[in-house]
Amino acid sequence: MGLANRSLVTIDDLSNAEIEALFSLADKMAVSLEKQFNLCQGKIMASLFFEPSTRTRLSFETAMHRLGGRVISAVNVGETSLAKGESVADMARVVGSYADIIVIRHPWEGAAKVVADYAGVPVINAGDGGHEHPTQTLCDLYTIKKEKKTIRGLRIALWGDLKYGRTVHSLAYALARFGATIHFRAASGLEMPDYVKRKLTTEYKGRLEEYETLDDVVKERPFPLDAIYLTPSSPHQLANIPSVSLQIELAKGVDALYVTRLQQERLNAEAEEKEMKNDYPVVDKKLLKKKEFRETVVLHPLPRVDELAYELDVDPRSMYFKQAELGVPIRMALIALLLGAKEIATPRKEESFTQPKEYALYQRETGVRCTNRQCVSAQKTEKGYIKPQFKIVSCRPLTLRCIYCDHEIFPPCIASSHWHEGRLVSKRYHSADSHMVRKIRPEHLMIFASAKDAEAHGFKPSSYAQPN
Repeated sequence: MGLANRSLVTIDDLSNAEIEALFSLADKMAVSLEKQFNLCQGKIMASLFFEPSTRTRLSFETAMHRLGGRVISAVNVGETSLAKGESVADMARVVGSYADIIVIRHPWEGAAKVVADYAGVPVINAGDGGHEHPTQTLCDLYTIKKEKKTIRGLRIALWGDLKYGRTVHSLAYALARFGATIHFRAASGLEMPDYVKRKLTTEYKGRLEEYETLDDVVKERPFPLDAIYLTPSSPHQLANIPSVSLQIELAKGVDALYVTRLQQERLNAEAEEKEMKNDYPVVDKKLLKKKEFRETVVLHPLPRVDELAYELDVDPRSMYFKQAELGVPIRMALIALLLGAKEIATPRKEESFTQPKEYALYQRETGVRCTNRQCVSAQKTEKGYIKPQFKIVSCRPLTLRCIYCDHEIFPPCIASSHWHEGRLVSKRYHSADSHMVRKIRPEHLMIFASAKDAEAHGFKPSSYAQPN
């Protein structure tokens, strides 16, 4: 199966086998960069970076130039028609008529999906708000695999801002898929979002142990933990989380330490930023002297601020500048594949720790909307094109996942559009936590943000509705 004419919006757009094949192509390109110049001659890449970027933007543009293609760019929203109120969807249609491939970074979560839906050419997500950054994850996995020869069975710690750090969201999904054990070391108040943790536990085959269930000794060794994701490839006795077994596992050390900076641009207020900075964990020579870090490689997507000491730059375990360097062959391989200049062969069967799930879609125009203010679907300019859409990921409790930003909502009221003979007496709404949520077929399900909303649509409370 080829990747030609496909888009990369989330890391789940690529299978494990496709990622491995992409790495093999990147290996070949890396040893002969000058021989790749004819691959994309005549092709144009639109580089749309509406948030600051150095490594990602320049590595993409370098990659396209090394492939023989050309680049057109826009790096400031204020200098585009978006500043005049143009929708992202309209922009995508226009830019898609100018270029053969689009790379976009945007502060709105889900913006890359909208561009991919409307551009008509392959689109690569270079970071959409605090949502995902799939090409950074490709660089991260590629670096780890080069140093450790495998991902499966590794113990990898995610460190710092896990709430707003889009790189760790994509990376956590990929590590789970490849069978790694993940240690979460979040700064206070910046823990991994619930929707990411829920996806790890429902769509992958491992198990997440939260802070409250961890033994005090486990929490502090080799550094304070707030959660651990255990891969199915862990020893069977560890899956049951006996405290002693877990301590033995942690004593083996950490194979990779992935450090992230505080995402200051996504904090709500200056006071919040100051509070977060004061309590932010630092990786330095003192930490890495612990025996658990003897064979640990240190990664960072960069830029760094104060969370990673400069004294570590000369430490052979530090891989962050190598990560940045490897971004060029990785992105060269990806561009060539999406443009059809190269093809890869992938096995029909592959080992994966993913549990494929097909969710019913909820896409009625009335009812609920995504509550994430940074979601592209919440923006006024996009309402002409974008209708709220959600995956129904659970009925216990009723949980909807926005198809654009992945944030979850838990609506209170439901009803069925299939009432007998259209009689008003049969138009009843119910509490979403009642058994009725499992009796109504997805295509008939109506969801409301409140009882008042349900009544405004002509529904009356049933005996399964909670009183106002």
